[in-house]
Amino acid sequence: MAFDIREIARKVRAAGRAMGPEGFQSMSLYTPFHEKEPYKNVKLERDLKYGPDERNRLDVFSAPNAAPGDNRDVIIFVHGGGFVQGDKHTPGSPYNDNVPLWAMRNDLVGVNMTYRLAPQHKWPSGIEDIAGAVDWVKKNIRARGGNPDRVFIYGVSAGAMHVGMYVSHSHVVGGPPIAGAILESGVYDFSREATGIEPNERQAAYFGTMDNAKLKEMASVKGLVETKTPCLYVLCEYDPPLFEAAHSLLIDAYMKTHGCWPNIVRLMGHNHFTGTIALNTPDDYLGRQILTFIENTKG
Repeated sequence: MAFDIREIARKVRAAGRAMGPEGFQSMSLYTPFHEKEPYKNVKLERDLKYGPDERNRLDVFSAPNAAPGDNRDVIIFVHGGGFVQGDKHTPGSPYNDNVPLWAMRNDLVGVNMTYRLAPQHKWPSGIEDIAGAVDWVKKNIRARGGNPDRVFIYGVSAGAMHVGMYVSHSHVVGGPPIAGAILESGVYDFSREATGIEPNERQAAYFGTMDNAKLKEMASVKGLVETKTPCLYVLCEYDPPLFEAAHSLLIDAYMKTHGCWPNIVRLMGHNHFTGTIALNTPDDYLGRQILTFIENTKG
């Protein structure tokens, strides 16, 4: 099958901003162009434990000939799922193997993590789990060719929200520092005051409240504006209005403080589900933006 980005863009546009099955199914437009297991020329280690919970697991994608001293940059991917579902790997599907596989194909070390879910596990369990995964990576990645001082976290949707809260609230759990963060299709303040949209049950399941004052305390906008950690934000053209409002809020706060916009990519021709799944296919626009961001964090 020939890859036709215009045909894919037309079909994604037809699905629009839908968050239901129609939007989710648009990921299948990219499925034919993904590598299939077993992946060639990659060392894949699955379900390595980084913490005590059953969901404290991660996968590492590294070069077959990786050795200490390679000093490759590292990306830890944090999946989405509305705080209540999702996993790092779906058997028989490229989702979400494609992200760390893309990283490895671009001379990085790719790590895929999963985390505890609401409602059983509430805030700050997400940042606790990210802290545990980062700590594991810093202690163990050198043997796999990675540089423990060059660890980036990349989150999408709820994963981006966890990453945002890690950057802004890592002091809550004493999380290790990171070299940078990539946040795709996230929301960084769920209060009605910020978005004009009432918090929903999934958000309440994780934050444990729908009280706007308490949600403001857990919001990450202020910390993201003030952080010294380099951040790249990604917003898809057909993300729903909540995500548009969240990024408008972030840009406005950042502009008032710094006099310029934060690093932000507007991902044209994509909806909430297709941005990340396009990685490691011929649609390399987002990948090039991430690689440029990583390169620009070097002194």
